[in-house]
Amino acid sequence: QVQLEESGGGSVQTGGSLRLACVASRDVVNGQCMGWFRQAPGREREGLAAINGPGQPFYADPVKGRFTIVRDSAKNSVYLEMNRLKPEDTGMYYCAAKKASACGGTRWNAGMDYWGNGTLVTISA
Repeated sequence: QVQLEESGGGSVQTGGSLRLACVASRDVVNGQCMGWFRQAPGREREGLAAINGPGQPFYADPVKGRFTIVRDSAKNSVYLEMNRLKPEDTGMYYCAAKKASACGGTRWNAGMDYWGNGTLVTISA
């Protein structure tokens, strides 16, 4: 069983930056697809970014050019670096992992096997 723990959430103003961290309970970060998801108030959870075993990143259109997913294998961690934040970025942010190395191409945001409990991000206007 893999456990994922997120941290780094908080409150910032529009235009600010945050860096979210996800630490895995065991050595999954090197070889497995990892992703970040968000659930905004009153909305369904959506995929934001993922990174596959070889290190290829995938991004949802709303965050392309603003968010970067980074893996640190030595620390069993995956990070989401978020810049130029907007009020619509507010929500609970979740780290997730697949059992597989591949993220699934265009279906990178589906079929995650493990989930963290989330960290809250609030962006004020």
